[in-house]
Amino acid sequence: MKLFRVGSPGQERPCVMGPDGRALDLSALTADIDGAFLAGGGVERVRSALAEGTLPEAGPYERIGAPVARPGKIICIGLNYSDHAEETGAAIPAEPVVFMKAPNTVVGPDDEVLVPRGSVKTDYEVELAVVLGGTARYLSSPQEAADVIAGYAITNDVSEREFQNERGGQWDKGKSCETFNPLGPWLVTPDEVGDPQALGLRLWVNGRLRQNGGTKNQIFGVHHVIWYLSQFMVLEPGDVVNTGTPAGVALGMGPEAYLRAGDVVELEIDGLGRQRQRMGQA
Repeated sequence: MKLFRVGSPGQERPCVMGPDGRALDLSALTADIDGAFLAGGGVERVRSALAEGTLPEAGPYERIGAPVARPGKIICIGLNYSDHAEETGAAIPAEPVVFMKAPNTVVGPDDEVLVPRGSVKTDYEVELAVVLGGTARYLSSPQEAADVIAGYAITNDVSEREFQNERGGQWDKGKSCETFNPLGPWLVTPDEVGDPQALGLRLWVNGRLRQNGGTKNQIFGVHHVIWYLSQFMVLEPGDVVNTGTPAGVALGMGPEAYLRAGDVVELEIDGLGRQRQRMGQA
């Protein structure tokens, strides 16, 4: 099942994709797709309504927003693909590398992304995002992670590498600039995704393929990551976990590969749809 939100920023309507590909309006079932909806049996209510055929068509829309409203946390895993670690000159981590992004970095999958003022090293990262549907606190094993995952989405973990690596301190200030986390277009439920370790990821800049990898090459798989994080923090419904990026980022290619205003970034993950962003200037 594919859940998504349409409309102008701050006024999105919750929708589900019907069996014929039409957008069906969920406004009669929920005000939004958020943590309360995901934790409170919202997904099953939508399944029932789909089976009954009672949902109205959403009608025309011009914009798709992020599929989850107001995530409480965005937790990210760095250097989680061996080829990406190699291209950046980093050692393979013994444990997941964890950092955070500000929740207000989240924008729609096709919204404009802003190059920050003073930036010379704005970079892209296609990633598989995990959206929590339950609370994860001290999970006893990675196998338990499946029970708290609401679904999966595409995310672009946009990064400013000079801010991240050359300005001192932690990574967060190179990761939390405004618009630095396009998310969506859909939140796809696990039953439709299948094995999260068997998904292809691709990203293009101005029509040229830059990243072409697969989640099978993650150092720490999705379920391991959720289990691991739950040992250090409480994950809550609506939280988003970005699980790392494969090789091909600008950081490993040279100064000419970084993003500039006017560039167009496109990315996709098998079964999760496609994003397209034009870079603007903050």
